[in-house]
Amino acid sequence: MPLTSREHKSMKRLSQSFTKTRITRFLIKIRLRIAFIKNLGLVFLLFFLTVFIQPMLANTITSPKSSQIVQVNSEQPNTLFNRGKSFYQLGQWQEAIQAWEQAIKLYQQQNNSLDLAITFSNLSLAHQKLGQWQEAESTIAQSLQIARSLEVNPASQSAIAQALDTQGNLYLSLGKIEEAIAVWQEAAILHAKLGNLDNQIRNVLNQAQAFKVQGFYRRSLQTLESIQALLPKISDDLLTAISLHNYGDMLTTVGDLKLAHQPLDKSWAILERINNNEQKSIVLLRQGNLARLEGNPEKAAEFYKNSAQVAGRSLTNLQAQLNLFSLLIDSNDWQEAVEMRSQIALLLSNLETSREAIFVRINYGESLLRLTKLVPQTVADSLLAEAAKILAVSVQQAKSINDSRTIAYAIGSLGNAYEQSKQIEESQKLTQQALVIAQSINATDIAYRWQWQLGRLLKAKGDIKGAILAYTEAVNGLRQLRSDLVFVNPNVQFSFRETVEPVYRQLVSLLLQDDTGDKQNNLIKAQAAIESLQIAELVNFFRSDCLNAAQVDINQIDRTAAVIYPIILEDRLEVILSLPNQPLRHYASNVTAAEIDDMVIDLRLNLRDPSSQDYLSNAQRIYDWLIRPATGAIAQSHVKTIIFVLDGSLRNIPMSVLHDGKQFLVENYSIALTPSLQLLDPKPIAKQKVIALIAGLTEARQGFSALPNVKDELQEINKQVPLSSIFLDASFTKQNLTKTLTSLTFPIIHLATHGNFSSEAENTYLLTYDGKLTIENLYQLLRSKNRSDLEPIELLILSACQTAVGDKRAALGLAGMAVRAGARSTIASLWSVDDEATSKFMIALYQSLSSANVTRAESLRLAQQSLLKNEKYDHPYYWSPFVLLGNWL
Repeated sequence: MPLTSREHKSMKRLSQSFTKTRITRFLIKIRLRIAFIKNLGLVFLLFFLTVFIQPMLANTITSPKSSQIVQVNSEQPNTLFNRGKSFYQLGQWQEAIQAWEQAIKLYQQQNNSLDLAITFSNLSLAHQKLGQWQEAESTIAQSLQIARSLEVNPASQSAIAQALDTQGNLYLSLGKIEEAIAVWQEAAILHAKLGNLDNQIRNVLNQAQAFKVQGFYRRSLQTLESIQALLPKISDDLLTAISLHNYGDMLTTVGDLKLAHQPLDKSWAILERINNNEQKSIVLLRQGNLARLEGNPEKAAEFYKNSAQVAGRSLTNLQAQLNLFSLLIDSNDWQEAVEMRSQIALLLSNLETSREAIFVRINYGESLLRLTKLVPQTVADSLLAEAAKILAVSVQQAKSINDSRTIAYAIGSLGNAYEQSKQIEESQKLTQQALVIAQSINATDIAYRWQWQLGRLLKAKGDIKGAILAYTEAVNGLRQLRSDLVFVNPNVQFSFRETVEPVYRQLVSLLLQDDTGDKQNNLIKAQAAIESLQIAELVNFFRSDCLNAAQVDINQIDRTAAVIYPIILEDRLEVILSLPNQPLRHYASNVTAAEIDDMVIDLRLNLRDPSSQDYLSNAQRIYDWLIRPATGAIAQSHVKTIIFVLDGSLRNIPMSVLHDGKQFLVENYSIALTPSLQLLDPKPIAKQKVIALIAGLTEARQGFSALPNVKDELQEINKQVPLSSIFLDASFTKQNLTKTLTSLTFPIIHLATHGNFSSEAENTYLLTYDGKLTIENLYQLLRSKNRSDLEPIELLILSACQTAVGDKRAALGLAGMAVRAGARSTIASLWSVDDEATSKFMIALYQSLSSANVTRAESLRLAQQSLLKNEKYDHPYYWSPFVLLGNWL
């Protein structure tokens, strides 16, 4: 139903003055226009609920035992001062203001400048609580002016430090984060000079909170870690508890979930003893977030409910209910979520205007937008209108405090509501307005979201070139943000699957569909985008920007190698093919991402059953997608090796098993994998005398089965590699490996042990006799500071490993292990194979590796063919799971 001219003008004015009438009109016009747009990616709910959880600032200021509200000395005004303090601690801000204003008049009459400065500072805090920003700015300015005019002594310096802390609180509330940090750092110098450890810690907590709001999670965590050793030296139990639960919250944010329990539990024990309900409610909320991220929604819901109950009418109550609301949406329990709306709306109506309150509103608005995708259309109409109204109010309030970051986010979120109602023109105007504001303050973390949103809108209008430009800018923004955003738990701050991956894939999709531009240039851009996605995915896996990526010209490395990029899009499978000294080409198959995932699961299950031949049809189908359209071109290019940069679930199956109806792919080509050509070590690998460190387990350990043939495997390898060190069973310990690797150099490290590869770094490990070797353990082992050289390992061989069952991205763990180890090449198994077959495979592999003119990829192919030609082991179960990652030469 198109809008009339009059209705269109009304919608146009809505972005400028969001009145009740216009919101009602919005509801009328969106009926029959609900669009359940998939993969919008604006699911930042846990982001808001984490970053804007009850701030430390007011709590540290109002601590009963060690308040920053300094005591005054005059008897009569002191009575009023203490009365104001009592009101403040009870949350009766207006009454506190009245008492302190009376005290100020008396101090002025007495010419008591010191206590006057202190009271003005406290008065500013109360105005901040009520969102009275002009009054708060005026009173803190007066406090600082008076305090700085006093004779320099400990009392006046303490008053200045207190006022600076209060001013920092004000700046943070107004979104002036850099200014807040600057004044807190000035206050920190004064606190240090005065020797007040409590105030120093309180000040550091404030700075850590500011870093967190900015998105500098590493700095925030390091700041909080710096004060943990000081906590036993302070006598203020409440300050200790607050310090602990902020530290636990930050550990949760960065994904160290196991470590987060201890500080949260310690904080709870202290708060139980001193019976501080305000802080107890915050700890319960944070424990709920922790339980949620650990995959325990029932426990999380209980924590959230208890937090809301203990919090009373505070902001924490609302935040706890919003967390529960979002949890219900995640669980698809839309009926209970809808029932919660009235309760949340009542709490929202009582909110004072502040930065955190505005983001709470935005959070609720975005939750409502998510909920519209789960409910019947009649309910979705009202939810979408309610979301638009909430977000419109957020825009008004953000403008009232003149916080550019908040304004940019609120306007862009409102634009998202219009996008979902398919009012594209209005959504575009709002999105562009939000983008301009975000760019003007260099807020890349906000700007990329609205560039992405703008790309979607331009695509909907048919402006493909404009959409590509917007998407490209969004991807460029993500590259800039990578090092900051990946340092957090992906479920908390940086949901890779929801907010990053779709940007890259949608850009690639547009580039490959654009028939109007330079096709070869578009293919080059698409190739670069998918390479960047592969790197971003690994960085997200590590939660650390630890990769050294560089552009590589494959023609300069190997002129007999082809590179294939399968790209899984929502509605099709695209393939980009790079052949030696030829332009890029691409082809596509009409198969959905879900169909690919299902086929991969079936193929993998059938491959792991040596009695079944059911794998063949799926192996041929995937060959048809990836290889058959280019078989002639590949053959004519005299290609010897095919390099796959695999995507998604395709990483979980071996490319060697692809079948053309007559032969397996490995019978015609050597095959290698790389997570990204940009991570390839382009240096040719010099042939040298083979020296190896060999280790393995034959015994059952830690619940894993015995591997009796490992002993024979290692002994046979030792015959071929006489200059090797062997660690078997009890000698295969972290300590022995560390001692050996720090004193000797081994081009080859061979570990014949159980291992598990998962999409989660913490669940990716190798088994040793005395424990588990994680990715980070392996990195430290191979990068020991005591090693005389830091030349990379030439070849890392991991036999008897497997990728996690039921995890379609489990092969990320294999790629992660290979990349983090720093080995130029890695050979590993996608599933655990009969250890007798593995032994024979490894013996054949080392025979090939010893040959002077055989590449590693060819060595792998020859070893696989040795089993393929053996009737006992000719099923792909035995030979196909072994894959080569990295340098194939």
